[in-house]
Amino acid sequence: MDEYPAGSLDHTIPLLLTLGTCTGTAYDPGLSPALKEQAILIRSELPALDSDHARALLRYMQDRDASQLPCNGRDVSRKYRFRIKTAERSLLLPPRRARLPDGIKAPSPQAPTVLHSPYSPLSPTSPLYPDGLIDTQWIRKHQDFVPSLLLCFYTLSSDPTLATLCDNQIKTDVNNIRALLSQSGYKTRLAVALLSDHTTPSVDGLQERLETIRKGCGLDARALFLVPPSDSREGLERVAENMLTTLYTMSIEYYRDLGRHCRKKRSRGVAPQPTVPPTFGTSQTLSLAGWNVRYDFKSAIFAEYRLEMDVALRSYEQAYENLLSSELMELIPSWSPRWNEARFLADVITVRCLRCLLWNGQHSAAARRWQLHRERIADFVDRRGRGTNNYGWEAWEARWAIVMADLIEKADIHELGPSTLRLYLPPEKSVMGERLQPWELLHHTGYWYRLAAKHLHARRSYARSIPRDDRRSPSASPASLVAKAALTYDTYMCPVPYEEYPLDRAGVDHGQMIVDRLMRARSDFLKRRQIRFAAEVSLECAKELALAKDWQNIVELLRPLWKDLPFRAEGWIAIVEEVNWSLRAAAAAVGDAELVLAIDWELLSRSFTKRSDWHYDITRSLEGVSTKSKPSVSIKDGQVLPFISASFLFKDEEGKAGQSVRAQLSIKSNAHPGSAPVALSSVHASFSGSVKSISLKHQESHHETQQRSGRATLFAVSLTSEVDDNTNSEPRVSDEASSGVSLLGSADLTLIPGHSIVLNMEIPLREPGETRANALLLNFESEAFDLQQSLTLRENINTNIWYISAAATKHSPHPHPLTVRVLPRPPKMEVKCPGWNEQYYTDEPVSLEFEVENGEDIEALAKLDIALFGEKSPTFTVEIPGHESQTSSSVRSEESKLSAAPLGNIASSESLTVTLRLPAIERSSRYDLTLKVTYFLSTNPGTPISQTAVFQINLVNPFEANYDLLPRVHPDPWPSFFDYETVNALPDDETNIVPPYKGISQAWSLVTRYASFASEPLRVVDIDIAIGNPPSSSIRCTTSNKRTNLPASGRLIHPKTIEEAVFDLVAQKYTVDDRSHAPLDISLIIKWTRHLDPSSSSPSPESINTTSFPIPRFTIFGTEPRVLATVSHHKLSPSSPQLLLTLTVTIENGSNHFLTFGLSMEPSEQFAFSGPKLTTVSLLPVSRRSVEYRLLPLFGGGGGAGGVENGERGQEGEDEGGRWIRPGLVVRDKYFQKLLRVVAGGEGIRGGKEGFEVWVPSSWPGPGVDDKGGEQGA
Repeated sequence: MDEYPAGSLDHTIPLLLTLGTCTGTAYDPGLSPALKEQAILIRSELPALDSDHARALLRYMQDRDASQLPCNGRDVSRKYRFRIKTAERSLLLPPRRARLPDGIKAPSPQAPTVLHSPYSPLSPTSPLYPDGLIDTQWIRKHQDFVPSLLLCFYTLSSDPTLATLCDNQIKTDVNNIRALLSQSGYKTRLAVALLSDHTTPSVDGLQERLETIRKGCGLDARALFLVPPSDSREGLERVAENMLTTLYTMSIEYYRDLGRHCRKKRSRGVAPQPTVPPTFGTSQTLSLAGWNVRYDFKSAIFAEYRLEMDVALRSYEQAYENLLSSELMELIPSWSPRWNEARFLADVITVRCLRCLLWNGQHSAAARRWQLHRERIADFVDRRGRGTNNYGWEAWEARWAIVMADLIEKADIHELGPSTLRLYLPPEKSVMGERLQPWELLHHTGYWYRLAAKHLHARRSYARSIPRDDRRSPSASPASLVAKAALTYDTYMCPVPYEEYPLDRAGVDHGQMIVDRLMRARSDFLKRRQIRFAAEVSLECAKELALAKDWQNIVELLRPLWKDLPFRAEGWIAIVEEVNWSLRAAAAAVGDAELVLAIDWELLSRSFTKRSDWHYDITRSLEGVSTKSKPSVSIKDGQVLPFISASFLFKDEEGKAGQSVRAQLSIKSNAHPGSAPVALSSVHASFSGSVKSISLKHQESHHETQQRSGRATLFAVSLTSEVDDNTNSEPRVSDEASSGVSLLGSADLTLIPGHSIVLNMEIPLREPGETRANALLLNFESEAFDLQQSLTLRENINTNIWYISAAATKHSPHPHPLTVRVLPRPPKMEVKCPGWNEQYYTDEPVSLEFEVENGEDIEALAKLDIALFGEKSPTFTVEIPGHESQTSSSVRSEESKLSAAPLGNIASSESLTVTLRLPAIERSSRYDLTLKVTYFLSTNPGTPISQTAVFQINLVNPFEANYDLLPRVHPDPWPSFFDYETVNALPDDETNIVPPYKGISQAWSLVTRYASFASEPLRVVDIDIAIGNPPSSSIRCTTSNKRTNLPASGRLIHPKTIEEAVFDLVAQKYTVDDRSHAPLDISLIIKWTRHLDPSSSSPSPESINTTSFPIPRFTIFGTEPRVLATVSHHKLSPSSPQLLLTLTVTIENGSNHFLTFGLSMEPSEQFAFSGPKLTTVSLLPVSRRSVEYRLLPLFGGGGGAGGVENGERGQEGEDEGGRWIRPGLVVRDKYFQKLLRVVAGGEGIRGGKEGFEVWVPSSWPGPGVDDKGGEQGA
């Protein structure tokens, strides 16, 4: 009675009934016995189809049933919606006209009796007769009883001998069914589906047969379907989809005709007359306003079948307003059964309005429409009914909220799904400008279920307030009380008082109803992460389960809530307390000992209200609780509100490794006054850093070891290390240096309520770094159980209290009292390098000797770590006395490292020499060398001490050089281009036989100037050049002479001094017809050593270093002509001091062209000359010619001015021992009219800005003496 009748609120979907397939069960439409006697039987005489093809088709159609689809219009891809039912060969239709009941005669024998539908208030057999509106049976008539479409299945035989007989049988059967439907008075559409048994050979014959069957049956072209046999499932599904889509259009036309007929009857404006006038009750028939409500409701239902939701909504609203108008519902007395029927109809109309609004996406309008109906019905009930302060109204309120939740679930609104985490939907655009209240927005279903549970609570309260007299059954109560109760209580869709809350038996299970609604609300809240709402609902649900003594479900419901309760951190102590007591009672009832212990441990806190009937003794928690084994409970920090608080403080901010730091641990009991003391078995404090943990065990103390004053007891705890037993063993590198040490101690750990125990400790510091106190682990052990409580230590300025004594405290200024910074122990181990140099040189092996000196008072066990940082750091070798040499490994390209090289035991004030060797490095580099000595003293093997020394190795090039390649005139003649003997064949690379070179030759002079960039004098032993291999064997180059001026023992080169070395080179081509230029790659090689002791005569070969400098590439044998000038000096006569200079100008043509050059010599005041003043020189290809001039200087042997003005001194000035003159020789290419530059081709010539210059010495010692370099001053 608490639910709406079946089918009254269901979404209307067109009904499709199939006939002619085997279903295995008989078709039962659900007609009442009275209507079943008058029902119309529709029967087919042909056997039902039982083939696999037919079953597959029927199964697919049933799978497409739309009864369970969401009630929304989002699925636009689906072209049809059907509720599909199946019958084998017969079905029953309700009678179109109801018969007169027995005993009732026609009002007038002359006038024909007009019979009406059994669902109409005009029929005497209808429960609506004579003034009822409409009931659920009419809705079910179109939803379950009368189909919109009747689809008959037949087999189309492909046998030619049976085809005509089969077709005639089909036509006969279809015509019989059509006749029965016509006799019934219903407008149900008839359709036929023919299933071929085999593939028909002729398409034309098949089409003719189908047309004959259609015409013989009088079927529409859309109502006949051929289902060919298909081997694939996809083909069958495609045929079924096309068939259902076509049938849907026919179904829509069926409901459109019904709606049109309904509107036509409404437009008449006349109330129809009943079959027999009423003769009982008020003798009133249904008024015209009632008929208009009935017609509007029917029109809305038919529009809803057609999915025309806007049309249906307007009809529903019109029917609703007419129903609640003063012409209809206001006139119905509340004691009449028609009052509840009208309320029921108003509910049905409103529910269907809500479905239409949700279908159209008008969510806020739906919420407002739900609220509007609630308020209007409440107004009607208060004015015309029995009021709203009774259990009947609260039952309707709960039911009305559940209806809204069901509508939202069936609408399947994606925007309000759990994945979106939305609590409600924003208003749609049509009401965006209005100011809406929060309850006018559409909330998720959890809101509505919780609202229903709230009204069910009120319903139970009203039910329990029913007087005892009204709770008795009518058979045990006087008639007057029964009549009074009937007029007092609102029993609309709910039980009467003696069934709602009877005296002698159980009535309505309000608790279970509340629990069901709350659990559904809790599920929705959890899906949307509304943790607080879910917790509140869970607590309400637990209260209801406690009334039913369903302890197991209480534990399952509240345990997750108690474990992760957010109210503890937020300070909602009352909620935590309520959950604890509820869960504690349930846990004790189901025997969950661990949960009972954890809750009792939390309830000891004075934050909760103290109960006078509770013992508050943790040792008695398991009284009355059966356990199979000794329980062990572990409580994490934050899981409960502990009654124990703790603080830890380091007195100092800093400490040094090897020393101790003072610390204080305070543990306070915040248990209820009068509760039993708690004696902890042990306390474990965990740290990060060098201290691993501190373990304190319970031991009853003597009065001399403690200070007690007021509510504090002070203990001095002595700590011992777990590794102290190993101090007599040999000193070694201990693992505790990295993993920390564990300290042990003992104290009286009995906690009295409201008292504190303070533990003073001296904690030894081992390793440098930061040590922090992290957490405490409190252990309580008894014969019945074991319990652990973990507490995370947190920094709080209010708890930074240092106990000076048991009666005196002070505030600790330490900003981070849980942390102490451990400074390294000052090391006394020194690392020195006596022979360290600021610079080391490339191409020289580096050997470094380091002394490790122990400045400690006792012996130390040491190890050495060496790291070399720098670009492409090389590997190095370390030699330690008494150990094998070790080689470093490359960690990456920038680091080479050697770790944990053992140095052994170093006695006090003793030193150890470590040699590090680096290989010769070719490039300038800078490396950082780090040596770290880690040692352990025998008195404290657990504390490492380290000393680090950093050295910077600078590797520089000891020398820098620059280079000049000067052309020279080769003394040998050039070969003739026209002589066939000068042409060689190419060399044979396979035999490596090279014929003699016959090509042109050129002479060059390589002048190198090198300087020392070392920080100390270096001795150069030898200097030479290395000529690289030419790219081909067609060119060769050799060194003809070198002038280094180095003695046999070498020359000492001081820093920043420049030295010069000259190398004469001769290059020759393989053949004269080779015109290509040739690259020349040369390297300068300097062999040097450091400055030796004066007693040493010569360096050893092992100490000589070789530095190679690649000279930039030169290019020789160019094809352009060049002009070379050389000079020689002679005396004019043996007795005359006057010098005579012979200037030879050589023009070389290395090309394949005939070239002509013009030479002109301008007169000069500086000298007189003899030779061609103006001449022409023609050169054959690959040839050279020389022109000589004799020059007589016109100044004295001392180099006087000789007509040169002082202003010319910058260009032609005097040098010590001679003078430079500038001949005015011009060489011009006759063809290109291009001036050729005259370059020096030997000694005594230099180039100038305006031309070449010739050196005239002031005195000439004679032939064979070299006076001046050819490039001096260039």
